[in-house]
Amino acid sequence: METPDTHTDAAAEDPAAEDPAAEDPAAAAGGTGIASRSWEQASGDPQYRAAVVDLLGALAYGELAAFERLAEDAKLAPSLADKAQLAAMASAEFQHFERLRERLAEIDTDPTAAMEPFAEPLDEFHRLTAPSDWLEGLIKAYVGDSIASDFYREVAARLDTDTRALVLAVLDDTGHSGFAVEKVRAAIEADERVGGRLALWARRLMGEALAQAQRVVADRDALSTMLVGGMADGFDLAEVGRMFSRITEAHTKRMAAIGLAA
Repeated sequence: METPDTHTDAAAEDPAAEDPAAEDPAAAAGGTGIASRSWEQASGDPQYRAAVVDLLGALAYGELAAFERLAEDAKLAPSLADKAQLAAMASAEFQHFERLRERLAEIDTDPTAAMEPFAEPLDEFHRLTAPSDWLEGLIKAYVGDSIASDFYREVAARLDTDTRALVLAVLDDTGHSGFAVEKVRAAIEADERVGGRLALWARRLMGEALAQAQRVVADRDALSTMLVGGMADGFDLAEVGRMFSRITEAHTKRMAAIGLAA
């Protein structure tokens, strides 16, 4: 197991920091077509509008679920300081949820109806990946949230300027990544056997998270059309494959940053 020399290296803890396009997804899309339009200009296309509603609905329910999960994880925290830190992160996730719910209402969409199609698959993912202890909960948040963030950043490259700005804002790290890296590294240093168990857990999470993301896309026609190019700025099926490859590569880097084999 190889651990980076320092955990203050932002690029090591978050591989997206190495890629300028991760901060400005429109750069990856070339800044043309929908990616250069405002919501008012782009929303005249009913299929694009449906895709954005799906995207915001999925993201909103994901933020709500993250809030619930962090609140539950706080109960497993070994210290009062850890409990307070997780509670603060849960609060930040709920604020993200509120912004998305408000935006859905602004575009004349019932937020609950927009989230409803994604509740069952996301709840099933969380059911299948329920952590058995504090460390598994940290790894789940670190892996699952990072994969979801990578996926939404990829999609953001194909959004109008207003929606893209909102999506990137709610994807801001609430501090969980650095917190998880610090705590998991300390646990591995204290007992090397912990590393093997957590590495296996992370692999399982990776598989379940990617499968869940693919199912969500496949089940929503407007969203899948956006990704494969029907209304986007050049996505095609091959590019979707490359997108998931990039997400997998970012996961491998994050596992190295935390001291685990991917």
